[in-house]
Amino acid sequence: MFPSHRSAKASRQGGFTLIELLVVIAIIAILAAFAVPALTSALKKGQMTGTLNNARQLYLAQFQMSNDGAANSDSTLGWPGDIIANGSLAAATSVDLQGYVNYLLLKGYLKGGDALKLLSAPGAGISATYAAGPPESLTFNTGTGPLKVYPVLDSDPVSAIFCVTHNYDYDTLLSASVSQLPYGTNGFIVVHKGGDAVMFKEGQATTTGWPDNITFQTQVGFKTGDTYGSPPSVGDPANTLLFN
Repeated sequence: MFPSHRSAKASRQGGFTLIELLVVIAIIAILAAFAVPALTSALKKGQMTGTLNNARQLYLAQFQMSNDGAANSDSTLGWPGDIIANGSLAAATSVDLQGYVNYLLLKGYLKGGDALKLLSAPGAGISATYAAGPPESLTFNTGTGPLKVYPVLDSDPVSAIFCVTHNYDYDTLLSASVSQLPYGTNGFIVVHKGGDAVMFKEGQATTTGWPDNITFQTQVGFKTGDTYGSPPSVGDPANTLLFN
């Protein structure tokens, strides 16, 4: 009887050698290295899209209020800078955004529950105490408001900035600091007085990322108080409405 080598041969055919396993593992690792950044980027873009939509809803509340003010010659229903200037909205306090949101609640252009949803983003949000009123009101307790509202005026152009994400200071490089919520150096969002809401990349945060001052002021936005074509003044304008 001749010895059979079937079982040994079958064993070699039915499994992977150590080298083959190492090659497969290496391929998986390479694919993962490419996939993880792409997935992270897609997730971040999705989160920013949600914040952009929230910012747009806040703008619509403001737009309706200022539109009603213009139609009825009511100076208490104006753009943020105008109602600050005429004393309807108190400014220059540490809870500016709270006062602004409560003003929209008082005038009936926002609901309390909706307001808190709009002021929510990854890593940034506000814990608040709600009072049913009437009128409804919110007392901000802790957290960071994901949006900052600029004191834009009725006389400002449509490219003037209405609001930005908290991590962006006008014409200033983005920072990876943990305080720069909600998106650090991943990008920032701007909503203009004309209503367009735009996501920008890190390299577009300052004038150096644009051909000239006017392009920057038209695309990223015009800062109330500045002059078109002149070098933009760095930083947020006085009386910017924010929380922490």
